[in-house]
Amino acid sequence: MKTIANCVQEIIASSPFLEEGLSREIINFSALAKDLNAPISKMLRKPVKDGAIMMALRRHQLPRHLENSEQLRSVFKNLGDITVRSNLSDFTYHNSNTLIRSHSQILESVSANRQIFYAFTRGMLESNIIISSSEKDRILKAFKDETQIGFQDKLSAISIYLPKGNSKITGLYYQIFKRLAWVNVTLYEVVSTTNEFTIVVEDHLVDKAFSVIKRLKG
Repeated sequence: MKTIANCVQEIIASSPFLEEGLSREIINFSALAKDLNAPISKMLRKPVKDGAIMMALRRHQLPRHLENSEQLRSVFKNLGDITVRSNLSDFTYHNSNTLIRSHSQILESVSANRQIFYAFTRGMLESNIIISSSEKDRILKAFKDETQIGFQDKLSAISIYLPKGNSKITGLYYQIFKRLAWVNVTLYEVVSTTNEFTIVVEDHLVDKAFSVIKRLKG
């Protein structure tokens, strides 16, 4: 049987900004309880009292990753270089039996020129290539027999070098995504390796995104 506490937990878990506000103790419990009364009453199919909701809010245990743990602070303090690359294009193709063969042609030119930005991701149904826009004609030629389902240019990438052991830190990526979302930065793509994290945004958002990433270091 669902309870008021269950409803509160479900609503907060689906609202990252609400979760953040509660963790920072900047939200008035009484006002929030009144705001949640209608959706909780609908979920329980019966009227509930604001006081009961407020009690559930006070007892709600926030996820540990929302806390400014020593581990998170240490990781952000020890972030490595932040690199920005502009003039990028994004190509998306349906996976096929010949896609890797087409892709191998691009690898030859990329390996010969380290100035070219390049990232390749293969999913279950489609594959994505982010590459310097100077290589657009080469991509179109190499993949001319493939089915292209997406294209976007005027993109920039911000790469962050993370300290070793970052994969063991709970909430690391959450903190990065949260801060970008607070300033309305839309992520076009995300690419990561063990110790390197790259976000791809449209050119008009790169300055705002860079400022957020830079402030992570404190």
